[in-house]
Formats: sequence, C-alpha cells, structure tokens
Amino acid sequence: MRDVIIACDFSTKEQTLAFLDQFTTVKPFVKIGMELYYAEGPDMVREIKARGHKIFLDLKLHDIPNTVYKAMKNVAKLGVDMTNVHAAGTIEMMKAAQKAIDEVNPETKLIAVTQLTSTSEQMMQEELWINHPINDTVQHYAKNAQKAGLAGVVCSPLEAHLVQEVCGEDFMTVTPGIRFDDASKGDQKRVTTPAMAKEIGSHFIVVGRPITAAEDPVAAYQRCVKEFVGE
Repeated sequence: MRDVIIACDFSTKEQTLAFLDQFTTVKPFVKIGMELYYAEGPDMVREIKARGHKIFLDLKLHDIPNTVYKAMKNVAKLGVDMTNVHAAGTIEMMKAAQKAIDEVNPETKLIAVTQLTSTSEQMMQEELWINHPINDTVQHYAKNAQKAGLAGVVCSPLEAHLVQEVCGEDFMTVTPGIRFDDASKGDQKRVTTPAMAKEIGSHFIVVGRPITAAEDPVAAYQRCVKEFVGE
C-alpha cells in the first residue's frame, strides 16, 4: 500500500478539470481541500469521482462530537476514498466521525490530523501551549486516533516511523510536506523528498505545488511515483 496523492488546491472547477485533463493515461489519486470544496461544493467531488479518480476529501472536521457525526454522514454519502478530522477534537469526536462512516460507507478510510506540517515545535509550544515535544505529541495523537478506530493519521513524513513505532506498520501514515530535493520548502516547516518518505515508511504522500505548479505536471507526477512507489 503506497501511492501518490495530488493536492488539487485550485479555486475553481475549470482550473481543476483543466489540470486533470492533462492526465490521459492514468487517473491519479487526488486530494480535494477546503479551497475547492467551499468554492464548488459536493458536485465537484461527484464529478471527479465519476471520472475515475480516487479522492481524499481533506476538510479536517473539528467540532463537538454530534456535529461532526452529522457532517461526516454527509461526507460519507459522497463515496470518497479517504477523509479526515483533527485529532485534537478528542477520542470521543473521532469515534463519532468513525461511527458515521461505518453507518453510511464503511469503505471510506478515516484519518486524523496530528500536527500540520506548517507548525513548528516552537509555534506549537508558544502559541498553542502544547508543552510536550512535537514528536511525543504526534505519537500521542496517533494513539488516540487508533483507540477511536481510525485507519491512520496525517503527519509529517519525518514522523511516519514514530507513528508506526506506537501504532504498528499497518496504521496508515498520510504525509504532506513533500518537496523534490531541488525545490524550495514554501510555507512548510517539516518536509522531505518522495524518496526519503518512502524510506521512512509513509504509506501515502500528498504532493501539491511540486506537481500542480510544475511546467510539466504529468512528468512531475511520474517523477513522484518513480521515487516513492518505485514504478
């Protein structure tokens, strides 16, 4: 189980479909995030799904358990392959989200965000008042997600092996913060290359600008697949 997920962080349906139209021989796994979902709504998910793509719907739900339960039932009806919540929402909230998926579409994999890759340890401690080291915090949140019955977590690729140390190798690690070794980090703090993410043990890498902003997105995607999956 290893795959490259393209982050389709576009503002409009037209931009998204024009980007996906470039992939004529393969249907890559794609991530739909808040920007696109809030602009175009659930019909955007349905259309991309109808085109044959697997979808990670990245909405990071975080609210009281009952609200998340009701919202996740609507997400599950879309038939997405993967979606997420914030692990900071508590075990009870994550259990409510998983319950909604189990009732509507058990095939959807639910994962939890541990700490965003844009968050440094200094920011976490000084701004969020989480005084434990970031590695310990990520491990603790991952264990909470596992206790809640989730399939895995979103974490930095640098932390994938730490998650697997406490949750086992089959617990999914979905890792953004991927950059080619000849590219800038952008606004990410905890990043690595596709090849290093493979070595560390990530199951899925989420890649945005290195593919979507590339001069040749298809070639950039193929490079990611070759470095991460080995094909």
